Amino acid sequence: MQGKAHGHIENEAFETMDQFMLLCFGDLLGIDLPTTYYALELLPYLGEDIVKWNMRMSDKKSIWEEKAGKLDIDP
Repeated sequence: MQGKAHGHIENEAFETMDQFMLLCFGDLLGIDLPTTYYALELLPYLGEDIVKWNMRMSDKKSIWEEKAGKLDIDP
């Protein structure tokens, strides 16, 4: 049986990975970032994760509002 702690840790891991992927491959979501050129070297290692990440991000209504809500700031 998995407890609440396991769920919190899993959510935190997803959040951290989402932030990393957003910084590296934000252009896939239409965010023009200068880091994308250098992140292309990571593509062979993160290829499988990009598909899952893109689907997770596509399901969210507003990434920025969600992140700002967690930090208690206005977007």
